[in-house]
Amino acid sequence: MDYYSVYQQSIHQPETFWKQQAMALDWFQFPNQILSKNAQNYDAWFADGTLNLSYLCIDKHVQDGFGEQVALIYDSPVTQTIQKITFNELQHQVAKLAGGLQTLGLQKGDTALIYMPMIPQAVYSMLACARLGVTHSVVFGGFAPHELAIRIDDCLPKVILTASSGIEIDRLLAYKPMVDEALQQCTHQPEHVVVYNRKLGAKVPFLKNNIDYEALVYGSEVVPPVAVESTHPSYVLYTSGTTGKPKGVVRDTGGYAVALKYSMQAIYGMQPGEVFWAASDVGWVVGHSYIVYGPLLNRNTTVLFEGKPIKTPDAGTFWRVIEEHQVKVMFTAPTAIRAIKKDDPNGDLLKSYDLSGLKAQFLAGERCDVATLDWLKNQLQKPVIDHWWQTESGWPMLANPMGIELLSIPPGSAGMPVPGYAIQIVDESGHQIAAGEEGYVVVKLPLPPGTLQSIWGDHERFTEGYLTKFPGFYFSGDGGFQQESGAVYITGRVDDVINVAGHRLSTAEMEEVVASHAAIAECAVVGVYDELKGQVPLALVVLKSGEGMEHFQLEYEVVQKIRQTIGAVASLKKVIVVSRLPKTRSGKILRKLLRLLWDQQPYTIPSTIEDEKVIDELIDLFEVEANRKSPQL
Repeated sequence: MDYYSVYQQSIHQPETFWKQQAMALDWFQFPNQILSKNAQNYDAWFADGTLNLSYLCIDKHVQDGFGEQVALIYDSPVTQTIQKITFNELQHQVAKLAGGLQTLGLQKGDTALIYMPMIPQAVYSMLACARLGVTHSVVFGGFAPHELAIRIDDCLPKVILTASSGIEIDRLLAYKPMVDEALQQCTHQPEHVVVYNRKLGAKVPFLKNNIDYEALVYGSEVVPPVAVESTHPSYVLYTSGTTGKPKGVVRDTGGYAVALKYSMQAIYGMQPGEVFWAASDVGWVVGHSYIVYGPLLNRNTTVLFEGKPIKTPDAGTFWRVIEEHQVKVMFTAPTAIRAIKKDDPNGDLLKSYDLSGLKAQFLAGERCDVATLDWLKNQLQKPVIDHWWQTESGWPMLANPMGIELLSIPPGSAGMPVPGYAIQIVDESGHQIAAGEEGYVVVKLPLPPGTLQSIWGDHERFTEGYLTKFPGFYFSGDGGFQQESGAVYITGRVDDVINVAGHRLSTAEMEEVVASHAAIAECAVVGVYDELKGQVPLALVVLKSGEGMEHFQLEYEVVQKIRQTIGAVASLKKVIVVSRLPKTRSGKILRKLLRLLWDQQPYTIPSTIEDEKVIDELIDLFEVEANRKSPQL
C-alpha cells in the first residue's frame, strides 16, 4: 500500500474514504449520511448511524467466538499482581456494573465521573457507562481535590465512581478522602458515590450516599448495550486552557470508533489477537484511546499497567512486561524513556530480556529529543516512531504509519500527516508558508472522524479557541515547520500551556495559585527546559513591600499550595524572588523572554520593553539560582 495515494484519497475524497473505514465496524444501523452539519453548523460524521462502543469492544468478539481470548492484562508491580481477563469475563463484569448503575438511575444522556487508579475496575466503569449511553468523564488521579471539584461542577455527574486508593511507588494515595474534600467545595452534588475498596490500608470513609462497588455489582442484573447515535457524546475529557479553567473536550461515538479502529491497523500495524501496550493512564487521552477503546475495538489484548518506568522495581520493568506478555507494539512518553536511560544508560537491564516479539516502539505526548530517540533505537534495534496528537484530536495527527508504509522520517520530526488530516503551516495572517519556515500548525476543515466536537457546555469557547483565529482551519495551538518531503516538526505550544512529562498544564492557573500567597505582589509562571520531563514550571515572584520572608520558606509554601490546589502532577519545585518582572510599556509580562533567559537560549529584547536594565538583573540572578538546590518535599 502506498502512503501518498492513501493520504490523497483521504483528503480529496473524505466521504468515500471514511465510509470505507466505517464498514469495518458492526453498526446497529449503518449511516447513510457520512458527512453533514450539526445544529451548530459544525461538521458531523455518520450522523444517522447508531452503534454502541461497549458492544463493539466486547460483545462483538464474544459473538464471533473469541470469548476466551484475553482482553485485558492487569500488570501491577506495585501490588505484585498479574491478572488476565478474557472477553467473556470482561463482558460479565461490564454488563453487571452497567446493571448496577442502571438501578442507581443512570441512563442515556446522563453523565458520570470516574476518579480511579490504574485498576480493572476503572476500565469496567468506562465500558459500563458506554454500554448505557452515559457520557463519562475520567479525571486523572494525580489531580488534587480543587481540580476535581472544578470538573464535577462542570460536567454535573449523577454518579461518581472511585476507589479507596492508588499507589505511588511506595506510598498509598487515598482517593476517597480526596473525593469527599472535592465535594465539600462543589456546588453540584452527585446522587451517589460508588467506591471500590482495594483493602490496601487506606481510610475509606463511607457517607450517606456512598455505595460499595462490589455490593452494587453482586446484586445487579446484566444489561445489554444501548444503541446510541453516532454523534452521541461518549465522554468528556478535560485539558488545560489558557484561561486557567479546564476545557471539557467532547468526543462523539461513531466517528471515534471508526478512527480508532482504523488507527490500530493503519498507524500501529496491529492485527486482531495481538498484544498492545500503551503505558499511560486512563485519566489521559492516551488511556481512553489506546488502553481501552482502540485495542478492544480491534480485538487486541491490552495491557493495564500500574507502575512506573523505574523503581517498580527497577529500570527494566518495561522490558519485563514486553517479554512476559509478548507485546507486539508499545506506546509511551519520551519522559519514561529518559528516566530509564538515566537509571540504565548502557541498557544492561534491557539486554537481559527477550524482546524479539516487539515490532515497534511508539513515542508521543511531548516532543522527543533526537538523543533519546537514537538511544532507544540503538538499544532495541527496532523501529522507534515519534508521533504527535492531542487530547482534542483523540488519535494521531502526525505519524509514520506502520500499517500503510513505513517511511524514512528524519530524526526530530513527528512524522507525516496521518490520512484525514490536511495539515498546513501558516503565518499570522493564515497564509501557507514555505517549507522550512516556522509558523502555526493548523488543519484544514473538515477534521477527520474521532476529533473533538465541542467544549462541554460552551460551544462558543470551542469556536473561539480553535476555529476563529484561522477561518476554515482548526488551530492546534502548536508551532512547527514542514520539510519539502512533507515531514512535520512540532516546536511547541504558542500559548500559555506547558507540557510536563506529556501532561498539558496551564501556567495561567498556576499563576492564580501562586499570586494568592499573602507575601506575593505579582508573579509569572513559565515553562522551562528540564532534561527528564521536557518542561517544568518555574515561578518568578515579586514580594509585597516590607516582606522579608525567608526564600526557602516562601518556596516551600508556594510549592505546597500548588500541590494542594492543582496536584503533584504540576511539578513546580523552583520559586525565585525577583525585584521586578520584565514588561512591555503596556504592562504585559514578557514570559517568552523569561523562558529564553532561564534556558540560556538566544533572545531578542523587544522594542516595547519598559526597562532593559531588568534583563541584566535577571541574568545575574539566574546564574546564582541555577546552582541553588530546592528543598526536598
